[in-house]
Amino acid sequence: MFSLRKIAFATLAVAALAVPPVAKAQDVRQGLAASSAIEEIKKRGTLRVGLSTFVPWAFRSKSGDLIGYEVDVAKKLAEDMGVKPEFVPTAWDGIIPALLAGQFDFIIGGMTITPARNLTVNFTSPYSATGVDVVASKKLAGGFKTLADFDKPTVTLAARRGTSAATTAQRMFPKATLRLFDDDAPALLEVQNDRAHAWVSTVPKPGFAALDHPDTLFRPFPDVLVKQADAMAVRKGDPDALNFLNNWIQSKTLDGWLAERQAYWFKAREWKDQQAQ
Repeated sequence: MFSLRKIAFATLAVAALAVPPVAKAQDVRQGLAASSAIEEIKKRGTLRVGLSTFVPWAFRSKSGDLIGYEVDVAKKLAEDMGVKPEFVPTAWDGIIPALLAGQFDFIIGGMTITPARNLTVNFTSPYSATGVDVVASKKLAGGFKTLADFDKPTVTLAARRGTSAATTAQRMFPKATLRLFDDDAPALLEVQNDRAHAWVSTVPKPGFAALDHPDTLFRPFPDVLVKQADAMAVRKGDPDALNFLNNWIQSKTLDGWLAERQAYWFKAREWKDQQAQ
């Protein structure tokens, strides 16, 4: 009898000890849900989006409005959330710190998934697939046909600071001189003015540059240097935001909306006349 009573008391004690952790876990889950960016967006009535200007991801139209693939994505996301979009243009090399500081809710700006970035932010499922390409000067690199031709100390390359294109250029052409710029325009201008052999940038910009300046520029390779996946970036510790965004991306993939927008901005040039000069 005594031993059975001891066993019963021990069982009750274990059960009592098991309750607080369960309750605590529920509190943690409820706290995470309440602090999610999704709840903040719903209460605020606006979706604050961090982006940087990259043609055709996000850029100014002749009227001064932001247009581009990422702008379309953010507007559609805000529409489906029942809120208004608010864009926060941010320098690319400071966009992740700005996200972490709470200056906006998400980065929706053509950000490539990389291990280094993923240590600091969480990424959604990819919602676009791009790559890194090269456009070269016919005058300085007209005879270049191989990767080895560009990987020499006598070669100068241009790229935008803080981008996956700059990282790719450093990795694939370590012997070349790499000049970094805060924007794409001066990087391309460096090649057009014969101060650099080639511009390394994200698809489709090098291809568009070759089409726009066929007398002076050319694509030396038939395919891209590397393929890459772009995703939205969110602050860590927000599973509700990741869940919502991943499901939204899947929905817009299945109904063809994302593919249609990608075809418009990355394959066609109907939008070119809208671009501010």
